[in-house]
Amino acid sequence: MFANYNQTALERMQELIEQLHKADIAYYRDDAPMMSDREYDLLMDELKDIEKKTGLVLSGSPTQKVSGEILEELTPVRHTKPMLSADKTKSVEDLIRFASKQKVLLSWKMDGLTLVLRYENGELKQAITRGREGIIGEDVTHTVRTFLNVPLSIPIRESFEVRGEGVISWKNFEKVNLSLGGDYTHPRNLAAGSVRKLDASEAKKRMLEFWAFELVSDQLEPDSKLAQQQFLQANGFSVVPFVFLNAMRDENTIRDAIEGFDPKGFAYPVDGLIMEYDDITYGKSLGATGHHENRLIALKWNDELYETQFRGLELATTRTGMVSITGLFDPVSIDGSTVSRAYLHNLDILDAFQFGVGDKIKVYKANMIIPQIAENETMSNTYQLPMCCPCCGEPLTVRKTTGGTRQLFCENPYCTAKLVQKFTHFCEKTRMNIEGLSATTLEKFIGHGWIHNFGDLYDLAQHHDEIVQTEGFGEKSYLRLQASIEKSRHCTLAKFIAGLGIPMVGRHAGRDLDRYFHGSWEAFEKAIQEGFDFTQLPDFGQTMHSNIYSWYADEEEAKLWRPLLEKVSFIKEDSTMMNNTNNPFAGKTVVATGKLEGYTRDGIQMKLLSLGAKPASSVSKNTDYLIVGEKAGSKLTKAQTLGITVLTEAELIARIVGRRLSVARQQHEAALDPLSELAPAADVCFFAEHDAYGFLLILVCSRRSGRKARGNRRCVSKSKLFSGESEAIRHN
Repeated sequence: MFANYNQTALERMQELIEQLHKADIAYYRDDAPMMSDREYDLLMDELKDIEKKTGLVLSGSPTQKVSGEILEELTPVRHTKPMLSADKTKSVEDLIRFASKQKVLLSWKMDGLTLVLRYENGELKQAITRGREGIIGEDVTHTVRTFLNVPLSIPIRESFEVRGEGVISWKNFEKVNLSLGGDYTHPRNLAAGSVRKLDASEAKKRMLEFWAFELVSDQLEPDSKLAQQQFLQANGFSVVPFVFLNAMRDENTIRDAIEGFDPKGFAYPVDGLIMEYDDITYGKSLGATGHHENRLIALKWNDELYETQFRGLELATTRTGMVSITGLFDPVSIDGSTVSRAYLHNLDILDAFQFGVGDKIKVYKANMIIPQIAENETMSNTYQLPMCCPCCGEPLTVRKTTGGTRQLFCENPYCTAKLVQKFTHFCEKTRMNIEGLSATTLEKFIGHGWIHNFGDLYDLAQHHDEIVQTEGFGEKSYLRLQASIEKSRHCTLAKFIAGLGIPMVGRHAGRDLDRYFHGSWEAFEKAIQEGFDFTQLPDFGQTMHSNIYSWYADEEEAKLWRPLLEKVSFIKEDSTMMNNTNNPFAGKTVVATGKLEGYTRDGIQMKLLSLGAKPASSVSKNTDYLIVGEKAGSKLTKAQTLGITVLTEAELIARIVGRRLSVARQQHEAALDPLSELAPAADVCFFAEHDAYGFLLILVCSRRSGRKARGNRRCVSKSKLFSGESEAIRHN
């Protein structure tokens, strides 16, 4: 079961793929063919024959045309089994003690992005990142299919998972990074960013590889780690290089094995070694902690230290008021990049270093990525930490966090650094949508003293003369800004609440509150005052409940938002429309994907809400409709698998407009009946309504003839109407 074809066939397959790939580059890129068409065809036929006989197809095979799928977002996926870490050590002695008990495998700890590949019925079905704490990852199947060496088809029909590392070789990293302008400092960063790209065609250019290190299966799992790795190799997977060690008491043998792993001679980035027991049953019997499994241990290499001189500190105030502290030092080259600053996490760490300007310090890159200060050799302790806010100049205070560490805070509620971020959040498109008030502009206006609270945004007209003289502004810019401000005065409760910056209460929660309280701020505020339990609302947990009450009770926050209540008015049309039942989408869960011609992403969400539908971001068994545009991607595939109704944009419009026409026809029939309560007094009546494209639909009825009036009027066919090609119907 574990070896379905010989290694020679796999090796020959890999040779053919490499030859054909080189031939393609020579022919298509370099315009310098390295073989005749006949020679190329013979190699291709041989590769196809091996693939057919073995049932193995690699992603890098020229027989496969991997699509450049584009997603709107990555879908969260829960792992079937949690992905725990390995216990870590920097002591070789710990590995010697570990290896003295059982047979072990020693392998590289490759430095990339950990992935899980799921196979069903001989096909790659899904690829998932490790994600948060190894519990919930993201679906990256679309990019993993473009890897150089991932088996797309295998001769195994049982279901199983393969865990491994998505990496880029040092050689390919240099090439790709150069083409990208040298933006990346380490292959790990490039690999992680590339795997998570929404556009698979972009990921394909990055020359990613997958190196397997574990088989996970209740059906297939061999009884030893060695057999497990051999199974993976036999089925086309690139396996992380390893050595097998019998249970030995001779520590020199183990030391020699460890020293044999030279990272400078390895083609891929690594950050240590992994030692794991060969006996899988024994390893499982050791159990696990909440963080790591006891069947394996990781050796983390000591980071190389570099000497430089301390020059000072840089302070910056964040949105919460916490002041971040960054250490500055003379530039030093580490792993090919120049480093001159390192973040110091809290006051306790800062105090331990006892800095003074000119002190000799040692720095390093943690995991070859993050600059850190390791030690201060001089420890002159002469540097005086500024105890005033770098933004507003107000005195700083020291607070203890829940973890017990000390942090610097600016307590000034009107600190520009804090206010700019609050106001920027309020003005964003998905909230109050005030165009022209960027973070830079808001910083200028706050600095001039024109804005102290949210209400001041609606009184900027009194500063007209000063604003038009501000850099980047003129009369036209001012008028556009004022028009946008005036438009925002009439808003929904949903957007208003989303803009206030209540922790965890964003657009979706705002819509839920809008719907529940029928668009009424007064009802929402009264509920808070009377101790309303927000956890009774769908998707509102205890944390959100507490956040609402904490925000409302904060007097400084109230000074920012209360003046708003006199400046804005709440419109309830959207809330009414959310409850619209006069269409086939009312109460249905609808997902939109792909590029739509008639709607932006936010526009289609609002349209669905207006129809009384429940917009959702991901497809599930609870989805009623999927609206698709160009390049619909994986959501379309999933919807088809689940049997969900799929509609194009035109079909969506047809159903909406079709319903409206039906209502109009009912009114038309009533108009023809003199006894009907709906019948108008006039002999000729007109029923007008705008379609989904904004075109005016007019149904003209004659009580005398019972027929549609024609005369000087333009009529539009139903087919054109539904296709979006209709013109406005004019009545002269």
